[in-house]
Amino acid sequence: MNLIFYNREKLKQHTKWRWGEEKLGEVCGVVDDWEQLAESEAQYVLLGIPEDVGVRANYGRVGTSKAWNACLDAICNIQGNRYIQAENLVILGALDCSEEMMDAQQLESDDPFFPSKIGSLVKDIDDKVTAVIEKIITLNKTPIVVGGGHNNSYGNIKGTSQAYDKPINCINIDAHSDFMALEHRHSSNGFSYAMEEGYLDKYFILGLHRNYSSKTILTRIEETKGKVQFERFEDIALYGKSTVNDAIQKAKKHCAGTNFGLEVDVDTIKAMGSSAISPSGFTMEEVRLCVSSLSKHKNCMYIHLCEGNPLFEVFETQVSKTLAYLISDILGI
Repeated sequence: MNLIFYNREKLKQHTKWRWGEEKLGEVCGVVDDWEQLAESEAQYVLLGIPEDVGVRANYGRVGTSKAWNACLDAICNIQGNRYIQAENLVILGALDCSEEMMDAQQLESDDPFFPSKIGSLVKDIDDKVTAVIEKIITLNKTPIVVGGGHNNSYGNIKGTSQAYDKPINCINIDAHSDFMALEHRHSSNGFSYAMEEGYLDKYFILGLHRNYSSKTILTRIEETKGKVQFERFEDIALYGKSTVNDAIQKAKKHCAGTNFGLEVDVDTIKAMGSSAISPSGFTMEEVRLCVSSLSKHKNCMYIHLCEGNPLFEVFETQVSKTLAYLISDILGI
């Protein structure tokens, strides 16, 4: 399945030991294989997808491949105390995307065959993500996936759908719909492909920005006849037509009646280091509230934190700590 399992020695490389403290990297679970994961009593499984092939395919800013290691540096060093259930987490490891990354770096964006070539690499990653997510779900565990680009929403949805042998719903906290045309696979059409192929039933976008929503996409959403709904960021932040809590309830009403996935694009956070950084967006606390509320719903099957880009030095600590906060909000009590 192209999965690299992480052992305790690997986590020690990311954990700063300090006398009198227990860091999460010291007390969370690790496994050597799928059999050990099946025997583990932990509910949550942390998986990294270190790639930016999907972002490159969408002509975006590269660097999301670095988010996973940055996340490990932060998550392994938060305190394993009574308020964070470290024993309920297994840090599984990372998907091996090295071959696709190497091939993508050799491609030139002005090559007339660039879309088909890089789209094929994204599909290869799709297959890997699908297989691993399906396996984790089949073992009755809840994946927490750290990307990588938002192209990986497709594999998350497909893998979960195949594990249950039926379509699932999805809530996406995002400034963008990622519901673009069915062209070559990239980071902005994972949801449209998942719906077209029958893996995604209902879809809710929480915090959609008007500036990033084309007429074509809005028309495509209307053509789903209610299967795709959204709450505009402007209606929450500018016009007072809604609140974050209202949007959470609308998302739950639309999607949480059955199995659903929770997708979180960190570019929804104002000035967050990401592949599509924006000066306007939700506060960190608002996104933490959304993640804490939605991830703990009984029908939430997976959580995906994606598009973080720590490539620029100023954002490295910011992105890593953001991901660690969101993970701790899933585990925390």
